[in-house]
Amino acid sequence: MNAAPHNDFASRFTAFDLSLFKQGKHYQLYDKLGAHHVNEMDAQGVHFAVWAPNAEQVSLVGNFNHWDRRANPMWRRPDDSGIWELFIPDRLEGECYKYYIRGYNGYEAEKGDPYAYAWEEPPRTASRITHLNYAWEDESWLEKQRHTDIFTVPLKIYETHIGSWKRHNDDTTSFLSYRQLASELPTYCKELGFSHVEFMPVMEHPFYGSWGYQVVGYFAPSSRYGSPQDFMYLVDTLHQHDIGVILDWVPSHFPTDAHGLGYFDGTHLYEHADPKKGFHPDWKSSIFNYDRNEVRSFLISNALFWLEKYHIDGLRVDAVASMLYLDYSRVEGQWIPNKYGGRENLEAIQFLQELNEAVHLYCPRAFTIAEESTAWPRVTAPVQLGGLGFDFKWMMGWMHDTLSYFQKDPLYRRYHQGQLTFSMVYAYSEKFILPLSHDEVVYGKASLLKKMPGDAWQQFANLRLLYAFMYGHPGGKMIFMGAEFGQSHEWKHDGGLSWDESLGAPNRGLVAFIQDLNKLYQTEPAMHVHNYDPAGFEWNAIDDAVNSVISWIRKSDEQDDSLLFVANFTPIVRKNYRIGAPKKGFYSEVLNSDNLKYHGSDVLNDAIIETAPIPYHGRTHSLSLILPPLAVIVLKYQYDE
Repeated sequence: MNAAPHNDFASRFTAFDLSLFKQGKHYQLYDKLGAHHVNEMDAQGVHFAVWAPNAEQVSLVGNFNHWDRRANPMWRRPDDSGIWELFIPDRLEGECYKYYIRGYNGYEAEKGDPYAYAWEEPPRTASRITHLNYAWEDESWLEKQRHTDIFTVPLKIYETHIGSWKRHNDDTTSFLSYRQLASELPTYCKELGFSHVEFMPVMEHPFYGSWGYQVVGYFAPSSRYGSPQDFMYLVDTLHQHDIGVILDWVPSHFPTDAHGLGYFDGTHLYEHADPKKGFHPDWKSSIFNYDRNEVRSFLISNALFWLEKYHIDGLRVDAVASMLYLDYSRVEGQWIPNKYGGRENLEAIQFLQELNEAVHLYCPRAFTIAEESTAWPRVTAPVQLGGLGFDFKWMMGWMHDTLSYFQKDPLYRRYHQGQLTFSMVYAYSEKFILPLSHDEVVYGKASLLKKMPGDAWQQFANLRLLYAFMYGHPGGKMIFMGAEFGQSHEWKHDGGLSWDESLGAPNRGLVAFIQDLNKLYQTEPAMHVHNYDPAGFEWNAIDDAVNSVISWIRKSDEQDDSLLFVANFTPIVRKNYRIGAPKKGFYSEVLNSDNLKYHGSDVLNDAIIETAPIPYHGRTHSLSLILPPLAVIVLKYQYDE
């Protein structure tokens, strides 16, 4: 097959494109680099372009030329862009291809296309030529998001791993496709009341056991589950069920597989050349060179690509802490200080700021989430105020402290109550999402259910108590798949969830409780309108560590909408327990995690509870309550005489 000589086709690059690219400011590179169907000289064909500035020769190889490295040499642009181009007058739809690259140092490799829209299914490693045409039907959803303040709506996230949510007839080797997932997952999430699905990385990755966090094909959804259009259909269907889509995104590192980005043109092109900055000791992978303009263009273009081409609503940026610190997971002598002698990665900071500014400028309906596990300041502050510019940050401290507390025998919880209350000291330093993520249910950590102490009944009661405490705490909410029905074993990526367990009585009770929690979170303004500012929360009583009881108030702009939470972290029923009331009058239970319909012991309060003029907890009136075992009750003011 013949390629057009360089003077017989029009380049897709303008001078403005090249200027932006070299400045690190070209954020639509996916429309320029890679393989694109075009019309040239009244013929339909494919235009190829790849950045390989230090290559001596680049050729296109694939099925169509029998992988002959001599058949289709590419043309190097006569400028300093480092871009090689080629036009082939044939559609080539679905064909496999790579770039043969020979470096000036004698290096030779066949590389996948960094900008490919599709790849072969692993373990095969070639890129595939395809288009992204799709007839979207989610305009009403997108329009609604353009006018939604994400900080005042209830954020209820269901974290999902596509390959292991469900398998065909429990076959551990047979994945659901994107379209099969679309027939089940949106309905399931809608029934449970979740507002968003967060997918662990869907981008093409060679090793399935990496869970997607070792990405090779940054611009392609994994072919394990179908085509790009199939993934679009899944997103589209979720949107039509009023469910947003968040993607885990990995700009922190990439694998060293020979067909990937590493040592791309015979030099350290995408990664930093010095292993003290360019190699991750924990993950044995390469770290992007954030100081290189073209690399920043690649990454920011990729983020915007998923938001624009796949209508993604949010990006959760993985491993931000590893990007921010030059000494992350390194001992003295294994890292290079910045120009001021500090440990902060100044280039990564600049990149993250530029990323968030670009997302908010070009796709203002979308939001970003930082998985940042340290006390780095102003992660969610605007860039112009010196922040990183993220919209949300995972509240890792809350997750670790809370799970540590819940794993303790209730007999000893009285000595650790500060683990529950400490998070409110810093709860408004950032805009937080409370995660109960996949990281907490793997590698011998046990499932959430099996982390809980006691017998089977107490384990489920503790889990309902955990979820109620989480939902009552300020911030967005996220739980990992399987936790909603109390899966007993750890998450296993090489099999589906244990859906047979979801049929058990306590499991069905837990699902019903999640549904009611999500409904309460959705319908009660006090649960979400001030999720990220101090106006929405007030401690009511945290002085009874002996009985392991705490109480707090969630507030909206209307005082009568306030909700009073009372939590008993022991299996002892406490009768005639007096709690200060926000105002005098009559209250009712709007939620009780011990209700029989949740498989609780059904220790309930009266339908209407009247305050007494007995001062308590600094308030003029109080309530006498029955506190069910290992449970949370939520009370709402009804009326006064």
